[in-house]
Amino acid sequence: MRDFHFPGRSSVLAENGMCATSHPLAAQAALEILKNGGNAMDAAIAGAVLLGICEPQMTGIGGDCFVLFSPSGSNEIKSMNGSGYAPSLANADELRDEALSSIPLNSAHAVTIPCAIDAFCKLSADWGKLGLDTILQPAIHYAEHGVPIAERVAYDLAELTENLNPAGREFYLPWGRAPRVGELFTHPGQVKVLNEIAKKGRDGFYSGEVAEDMVNSLQKLGGTHTMDDFSNMEAFYTNPIAGKFSKFELVEHPPNGQGATAILLCNILKHFPISSMEPFGFERTHIETEATKLAYDARNRLVSDPTVFDATTRMTSDKLAKELADKINMKQVINEVSSVTEEVHKDTIYITVVDKDQMAVSLIYSIFHGFGSGIASEKFGVLFQNRGAGFNLIPGHVNEYGAHKRPLHTIIPAIVKEKEIVNMPFGVMGGQYQAAGHARVLSNIYDYEMDIQAALDAPRSFFENGSLRIERGYDKNTVQKLSSLGHQIDQNIGPIGGAQAIKIHDSGVLEGASDPRKDGCALGY
Repeated sequence: MRDFHFPGRSSVLAENGMCATSHPLAAQAALEILKNGGNAMDAAIAGAVLLGICEPQMTGIGGDCFVLFSPSGSNEIKSMNGSGYAPSLANADELRDEALSSIPLNSAHAVTIPCAIDAFCKLSADWGKLGLDTILQPAIHYAEHGVPIAERVAYDLAELTENLNPAGREFYLPWGRAPRVGELFTHPGQVKVLNEIAKKGRDGFYSGEVAEDMVNSLQKLGGTHTMDDFSNMEAFYTNPIAGKFSKFELVEHPPNGQGATAILLCNILKHFPISSMEPFGFERTHIETEATKLAYDARNRLVSDPTVFDATTRMTSDKLAKELADKINMKQVINEVSSVTEEVHKDTIYITVVDKDQMAVSLIYSIFHGFGSGIASEKFGVLFQNRGAGFNLIPGHVNEYGAHKRPLHTIIPAIVKEKEIVNMPFGVMGGQYQAAGHARVLSNIYDYEMDIQAALDAPRSFFENGSLRIERGYDKNTVQKLSSLGHQIDQNIGPIGGAQAIKIHDSGVLEGASDPRKDGCALGY
């Protein structure tokens, strides 16, 4: 139990249904869907699409998603890959001929075909109860009548106003500047698009005037996208991957996401007596930092579109984990680690819902960087992701840019099992941090026996771009010890990540937790 003398929040307890996500209006909308006869899939999709209005810099219908879920009455976990591929005319040689060494973040070449809408349509038809017309109504309502800008949203948007093209500024910065807390954001273009999807399903997005608007807008900026690329875009079901540990089983989405990296990290960390260390002390932080460097290096070399190379077996093997664990030295910092990787970003939403029948949904949905590519379509203002920046231009690399290939993705939903029973859907936003965030949250819970809210509240650190980023919740002596060992410390940073979780107790009671680094909450009834 937390110390009530200090600021903090308690976990939320309920029996009939629970949602945890990064914006309270989306959590409330999801809960209303449950109360009106929908199930967890209906509620998760409704909340996710609304989050594209509440947090437009983070996600939207021009993006991708990954979903893990367990049907009611079952402990089987299913997965959906809602990530899009590069256009059929994508050509790495042509970009190299332009003297490019990477794909420009704000170019049409960085725009892969958005796939989240197709995934939502499939999941709604196969697993939902209410239908798209009903579950899209909350997003349509708020897109038309407005969402007050929340504090964390305003904080993020203040740094992103230069990222948008003219159409993007028209649709997403109607004030002509970064918004202020409490100002209303509406999106009339998205009202029209969502109504088309509500009436026609995927055809309302991937064909007709909405698709024509997207293709024409991209082609004007040098994109090779075609109407066929959009009409042929399909999400697909996949087989989850898992790592088994002494107290839990971690279930992740398979590549092209980085879920295997989280399993590899947990496998590396099991070679160290983490639970005997101070939870936010020097030893644990150093080991996690070095393990993260090594696991992410493996990810960068191996993870790609699985039709090109399936990295799952290697990334989840005990052999690789032991090889990497043996490289960690408590008296030395690893400096030479390869750096073929995605650009750093932190812009994603995560939502988890569990209903009264214990259907559990773990859904993550993103446009990659802040405001994605910055390119919005001219007529309807569909903001495009820049997931193509997750490719590289290294000839022969498994993650090389190419036609109909899906890039390495950082976004990963997760579900924990205990004794073969679905126990906790959870996710950690924060771009590259996500795999490390999964390992950190699980270690907080299982090594240090924190309740799930405390596990999300706890301070974080993360190594990226040559620096060890440390939140100010760390003790100054710990920071000094890490610096003395050779870690390049950076505390001039924003908050690291944002997590949500719902624990399913044996009694049937649901316990929800929501990260204080975001505007959101857990709500139940």
